[in-house]
Amino acid sequence: MINPKEYLETGFKLHGHKCPAMPLGLRAGAAAMNALGVERSTDGQLMALVELGDAHCSHCFADGVQVITGCTFGKDNIHQLGYGKFGLTLIDVARQKAVRVVPKAEVQTATKKTDFFKNYREKGIPASKVPRDVVEPLIERVMSMPDDQLMNISEIFEYEVKKGKDSFTSFVCDKCGDMVVEKYGRVYDGLKVCIPCQQKLMAD
Repeated sequence: MINPKEYLETGFKLHGHKCPAMPLGLRAGAAAMNALGVERSTDGQLMALVELGDAHCSHCFADGVQVITGCTFGKDNIHQLGYGKFGLTLIDVARQKAVRVVPKAEVQTATKKTDFFKNYREKGIPASKVPRDVVEPLIERVMSMPDDQLMNISEIFEYEVKKGKDSFTSFVCDKCGDMVVEKYGRVYDGLKVCIPCQQKLMAD
């Protein structure tokens, strides 16, 4: 069983400040891993789909998911779906099995009514500047609530992952000199270029 408390300090070191959303990502990731019976992803064993969008509260959730599941941007096994929601679907790639975990709306609603949000975050104060006595109780609450009170955890379901092999072929852009992965190359006026250089050449 994955214990999210063992990843809390690492999560804060990666994330950079204390808030309730990163720990919520830890809890969601741990619940998904335990439901699937899987270990942390060292390569591409797992894939995480987070339903977050852009520029909204609690985006910190994704960092907790990355820390505990091992699904990271660098390994290309975490993807943002852009729904503006806080759901996580975790996929066991080899077995093609998945589970969806979503923090309960009533828990998130209650959190948004606290001083942390009302008197600090919604007034534009960075999370790192919120007093410890304001944020620590929220973190403790997230980390101590039973799974069934904190989250909705789906049944295990089938999920087919179609992922191409990593490309090791690349070239040097004739215009800027940067290294470019082959499939992103473009040919323009006899030059083999990257996408930004193609766009600049077409604009000239």
